[in-house]
Amino acid sequence: MPVLDTLTQFFLASIVLGLAPGPDNIYVLTQSAVQGRRAGVVVTLGLCTGLVLHTILVAGGVAALIATSAMLFMLLKLGGAGYLLYLAYQAFRAEGTAIGVGTRGAVAYGYLYRRGVLMNISNPKVSIFFLAFLPQFVEADGAAAQQMVVLGGVFILATLLVFNAIALAASYLATGLRSSRTAQVVLYRITGAVLTLLALRLLLYQI
Repeated sequence: MPVLDTLTQFFLASIVLGLAPGPDNIYVLTQSAVQGRRAGVVVTLGLCTGLVLHTILVAGGVAALIATSAMLFMLLKLGGAGYLLYLAYQAFRAEGTAIGVGTRGAVAYGYLYRRGVLMNISNPKVSIFFLAFLPQFVEADGAAAQQMVVLGGVFILATLLVFNAIALAASYLATGLRSSRTAQVVLYRITGAVLTLLALRLLLYQI
């Protein structure tokens, strides 16, 4: 198991990486702004469930296979970009609904959770990132696979803390916006534009 100093350094690095703009935290931010903090928390739980799978893949060496197989990586990349474009399409089509404070419409939390899981596991960049990032903190004299599982757990904890903070901040900042149908439509369109750009960035990503 990694020593305390290594875990502390890794945890701080994970916090910084969680704050860096990316498809996951941007999606948490926009969903929290449009549908409230709980929606952002549910999406975060879905994303972190996906991180569990990526941790297992890296610890088991499967991510290394993805990184060395051009065909497999291309298929995963196309699938991930396609899913982001699908989410962008839904955001562009969405219409806001004026909601009074305390009477927010029902939110399909199960759907948001599944969407978070799919968003994360369909992005091969996450496994490649884990494959490049986690080994830097693995002690040479220990069991590498076990250490990667521990590091993956620490990364997930950091992600939960950062993304929940983002969800909380976004929900407070957008309290007034949720009562305006026009403001909601604008937020949905911004979300669609951001997701489209992220899909294009994924398509251009090379290993």
